Amino acid sequence: MSGNTTTKNNLPHNQVFNVSVDVNPQGSSNCFDDDGRLKRTGTVWTASAHIITAVIGSGVLSLAWATAQLGWVAGPVFMLLFSLVTYYTSTLLSACYRSGDPATCKRNYTYMDSVRSNLGGAKVKICGLVQYLNLFGSGIGYTIASSISMMAIKRSNCFHSSQGKNPCKINSNPYMIACGVVQIFFSQIPDFDQLWWLSIVAAVMSFTYSTIGIGLSIAKAAETGKLRGSLTGISIGYVTQTQKIWRRFQALGDIAFAYSYSMILIEIQDTVKSSPSEAKTMNKATLISVAVTTLFYLLCGCMGYAAFGDLCPGNLLTGFGFYNPYWLLDIANAALVIHLVGTYQVYCQPLFAFIEKNAKERFPDCEFITKEIRIPIPGFHPYRLNLFRLIWRTIFESSTIITTVISMLLPFFNDVVGLLGALGFWPLTVYFPVEMYIGQKKIPKWSTKWLCLQILSVACLIITIAAAAGSIAGVVLDLKSYKPFSTTY
Repeated sequence: MSGNTTTKNNLPHNQVFNVSVDVNPQGSSNCFDDDGRLKRTGTVWTASAHIITAVIGSGVLSLAWATAQLGWVAGPVFMLLFSLVTYYTSTLLSACYRSGDPATCKRNYTYMDSVRSNLGGAKVKICGLVQYLNLFGSGIGYTIASSISMMAIKRSNCFHSSQGKNPCKINSNPYMIACGVVQIFFSQIPDFDQLWWLSIVAAVMSFTYSTIGIGLSIAKAAETGKLRGSLTGISIGYVTQTQKIWRRFQALGDIAFAYSYSMILIEIQDTVKSSPSEAKTMNKATLISVAVTTLFYLLCGCMGYAAFGDLCPGNLLTGFGFYNPYWLLDIANAALVIHLVGTYQVYCQPLFAFIEKNAKERFPDCEFITKEIRIPIPGFHPYRLNLFRLIWRTIFESSTIITTVISMLLPFFNDVVGLLGALGFWPLTVYFPVEMYIGQKKIPKWSTKWLCLQILSVACLIITIAAAAGSIAGVVLDLKSYKPFSTTY
């Protein structure tokens, strides 16, 4: 076709070209972002809500126990150190949301996309493996914590009705199975943006049970009129010197788990508006969230230790007994269960969206993957049923059966929490953000900044190894006195 050929509407070819540029969905407009997607509407506050939902989870309940192992000095110091490291590496990770030439600034929609753009190669597969293991392990931890809380509600009511005469022994397995079934149901929520209501509810619930735990700890400490505990942690005699060392290592893993949310940071950042820049918005949200969670963590850890001393329980809420005030503990445990349902979905939904997006791009003409059936629900928006989403998410959530079985075999809250924190902290919170930032900013090797970043990474790796070793030692010790599928509480 020659350059003078006109179109059907008698417009010169170059004019048609200009029009096509103006309406190109990749350009910015009032309705679309620079990647052709609908304008993102997230703000500092919505991002903060997502982070708080993800961060203030069941891990907060183990912080009193962790403080008891470390003592009045090391406990708060390590919580502050972990908060600073988490905030700093989160700023490095948020800077990797966009990559490539400054003129194009390609968006990375997921953590793995960011690793692929900035590092590539085998590190992408390693990152994916660590993420999936972390998600799988979190399912185990959340299942254990949820079942413990549901059993606590049952036992507190049992004690109340029997006036403490009934030992109220309960098997944990049915409650773990119930948790798995609930997660399969909620996994059918279509999109992350439709999860906002569950995220808000979960955030409110997290503050609810944390506040109750803090309040009960203060009340219990006030009964004795003194603060329990010591500068160096749990006393020799209550545990052996070897056990104290292992427990200190495990406590580091518990604290690391409490601050773990990096694996979904990029996904949260992908929901915020592009002006001001996503990185600036995310850094503010991270600062707010980490500051708020650290305050709650210090209060839970320190007041719990002050209330119980060496006898500090692994799960703070279980340390107040099951009789009085039974109704307040029921509220706290119910809030924890509801929160964990939301937290699990906040972690899973970005993965669901990633798989379904790639499936639609690869098979755009397959109705099984792309077609949505609108099912009317009186009083609500129609539910968009997609057969591919229904089947694959159900299959994925069926892995909850596996996590449930493992949870039945290993119902040790602190050990599992510590191990999860150890396995996920260094690679996802420190190593990949540091390496991607170095690559993106082209920081010269052996420069002062490069050396400082590598020292930070190596130091966190050492802590991770120590925490993993302590948690494994704890599991081995607990298994000596545990009978699978038969232990009751």
